[in-house]
Amino acid sequence: MIPMLDWRRFASGRDRDGFVADLGHACRDTGFFLLSGHGVPDALITSVFRQADAFFDLPELNKRRLDIRRNPHNRGWAAEGAEALDEKSGMMDRKEAFNVGLDLTADDPRVRAGEPFRGVNIWPDLPGFRQAMLAYYDAALSLGVALHAAFEADLGLPKGFFAPHFSAPMATLRALRYPPARDGIGAGAHTDYGSVTLLMTDGVAGLQVKPREGGWIDVPHVPGTFVVNIGDCLMRWSNDIYVSTPHRVLPPDRPRRSIAFFLDPNPDSVIAALPGTGAAKYPPVRGADYLRGRLDATYLPEGTA
Repeated sequence: MIPMLDWRRFASGRDRDGFVADLGHACRDTGFFLLSGHGVPDALITSVFRQADAFFDLPELNKRRLDIRRNPHNRGWAAEGAEALDEKSGMMDRKEAFNVGLDLTADDPRVRAGEPFRGVNIWPDLPGFRQAMLAYYDAALSLGVALHAAFEADLGLPKGFFAPHFSAPMATLRALRYPPARDGIGAGAHTDYGSVTLLMTDGVAGLQVKPREGGWIDVPHVPGTFVVNIGDCLMRWSNDIYVSTPHRVLPPDRPRRSIAFFLDPNPDSVIAALPGTGAAKYPPVRGADYLRGRLDATYLPEGTA
């Protein structure tokens, strides 16, 4: 059972303790929950889906110049068959995607210095695409950072503990499209890499979660709500108090679209067991090093798609 949580209980202050208790249970149990009352406008969500459709409908030649495998900063287009999220099976994912990162200019000192995941975004020549994506990016980023205040309360951390780690995060907005298929896999079984993921879906079935005990279960679709899940980075940070749960996307019987927002910490944040969580189960690791290792294991070499 994947619980539904109303963000307004926390954001308004009317039931902060109750929300935190429910959130903590969800993060320790399945690591997944549905989030309503988040404040991201419906019109913005509709606009991002519309812009993503316009991009994916472009001829492949137009998209290939934006190939993510030529970009060291995790930005651009991932072709169908470019990724294998299930590292054990090696089965290619039947999906395509487009990634947007923190929007920096070419003269930003971090870009000029070649810092990890500090690059400029690359854009298709589509009217309104950049504006819609960045507006959605900002809204999802604000929500994801605010959620960490609730995590702090649940984990007994000082108020503002996480804030310095998300001042300029390695957050990625990813538009996805899964073509209809009778075999293969839309997205192989995997856990997410970052701290928390905010996913908006179009209602087409396919997303499944595998709790620690039991088999695969379908994630319900509730219009306008985010599917939120804990990523490996926050599980590691919490010293396995929170769980990052395997999930997958089955090949749909009609085109399926989703918009995912992956919130990773700042590149130089050191991920180490949080205070009060006991003996560390993992060695400390820099955020950028951890993300790079996970991404390198995901993408297939160019020319294999």
